[in-house]
Amino acid sequence: MRRLFPVTDETAAPASETRERGDHEWSLSELATAYAYPRTGPEGPEVWLRANMVSTLDGAAQHDGRSQPISTATDMRIFGTLRALADVVVVGAETVRQEGYRPARVRAEFAAAREAAGQAPAPAIAVVTAGLDLDFSLPLFTSPAVPTLILTGAAAAPDRRAAAEKAGAQVVIAGDGVGVDPVRAVRELAELGHTRLLTEGGPRLLGQLIASGVLDELCLTVSPMLTAGDAQRIAGGPSVTVPRHFELVSLLEEAGFLFSRYRRS
Repeated sequence: MRRLFPVTDETAAPASETRERGDHEWSLSELATAYAYPRTGPEGPEVWLRANMVSTLDGAAQHDGRSQPISTATDMRIFGTLRALADVVVVGAETVRQEGYRPARVRAEFAAAREAAGQAPAPAIAVVTAGLDLDFSLPLFTSPAVPTLILTGAAAAPDRRAAAEKAGAQVVIAGDGVGVDPVRAVRELAELGHTRLLTEGGPRLLGQLIASGVLDELCLTVSPMLTAGDAQRIAGGPSVTVPRHFELVSLLEEAGFLFSRYRRS
């Protein structure tokens, strides 16, 4: 990372330390400190849901259906760090299909920190799906470090639920109908011990999380690219009645890419 523009954030480096870094490339441990989840309170762990997304200058969240073409190596380092800090990664079924999701890998660099925090060796992947239209023969289900979760509704097809469980996934009911209620999904994950939540979208899922008011933080990479076309924004779906207001807590820059972090104000 080349520069840090500090704002008021207890986890960010002091301004004097920031100035000294100059062109210093941040280590994984420094990134982990900069992106740390809120500290545990007196009543136990605070449930915290953050999103990590990337967007071009003209608002495209994808190019040719995937986010990789508008990303960068540093963006992927932050992507990996955010995963390494999380208990669970929540993702929509369409994103699983489009991006070819695989299980989160165990990373030696974060093994000691995860063990000290009482976390599993790697975060679980939690797939939000109404129809369970997924290929359960893929590694995401057959060979994860920790079992993949399926978040679905009580009215989901019994045969698809059975197929998911047969493949080794854990089915979590998070809605009374076919679909998933975001508020209930967060609650169900917390009851499983997952309080450090990360979502990587896609846009439709992120839109649902925003609309339901459960999103606490947005980590947004702004890519210095223009794509035009009709690609989705980072969040889609119905508009909220009143825009949600978030405040900037940190901003990193490298080669024109901006790595911003916003929290609900």
